[in-house]
Amino acid sequence: MVQLIGESDDSELIAELETEAAALSRDFSTERTALLFSGEYDERAALVTVSAGAGGTEATDWAEMLLRMYLRWAERHRFRTEVLDEQAGEQAGLKSVTVAVNGRRAYGWLRAERGVHRLVRISPYDAQKRRQTTFALVEVLPEAEDDVEIELDWDVIRVDTFRSQGAGGQHVNKTDSAVRLTHLPTGIVAQSQNERSQTQNKELAIKVLKARLLERALEEKEAALRKLKGEHVEAGWGNQIRSYVLHPYQMVKDLRSGYETSNTGAVLDGELDVFMQAELERLATGRPPAGSEAE
Repeated sequence: MVQLIGESDDSELIAELETEAAALSRDFSTERTALLFSGEYDERAALVTVSAGAGGTEATDWAEMLLRMYLRWAERHRFRTEVLDEQAGEQAGLKSVTVAVNGRRAYGWLRAERGVHRLVRISPYDAQKRRQTTFALVEVLPEAEDDVEIELDWDVIRVDTFRSQGAGGQHVNKTDSAVRLTHLPTGIVAQSQNERSQTQNKELAIKVLKARLLERALEEKEAALRKLKGEHVEAGWGNQIRSYVLHPYQMVKDLRSGYETSNTGAVLDGELDVFMQAELERLATGRPPAGSEAE
């Protein structure tokens, strides 16, 4: 078509070429993105846990802001979400929350969000209106399916029941409907208290426990590979992966891919695909992190 246009200046042919080029570009982008989801568990649903770091009310409020951000992101993708467990902050926000995100490639997308998220802003909880920095940890697990290799040995799992916290109606307040499962060999804990039935809470807790055990198995496998390669394995939270600055300027910057934007409102409202894709592309190409420098 380009050769034909070079021979004759046909406006209809030019318009057709532009349409074909745009379609090819869309197809290329779709196929390129699909290549990012080649991991064993990328097609699965995900379990996302957000935990407040040190900082009191400021930190628990940040954890709740992150929860809202991921719920809005899931809504944009038409993914179904379900809060499995939450622990309220003492004054506001959340100490921790676990939410199931169900949809194709939910884990494939969200695995780019694992790590520490840093917020800088003028705290609404500080009477002197000082600039505050706080952190929250985001953990993302692939949901363990019923037919996977994770088998629970109930001889080494302690089951505790307790009354749900917060508002929940007369039934929740008077019965031990909440369930906590503790895997004794590893110390891994999973709990659910949002359902009215103890049976339902136990089923959800089992789902979370299986996902945590699956993630542990994956981490051990990856750690063994890193050890064979002679790479240093760090434990703990590590460095923040992304900074959200709301004062004295507006900026969200990913410290791994280097992607940044000044449209902080859109990011906190769930526009995360560009950040996720940039990090997934970095991982797929094996590029080292852009840097850990903060503003």
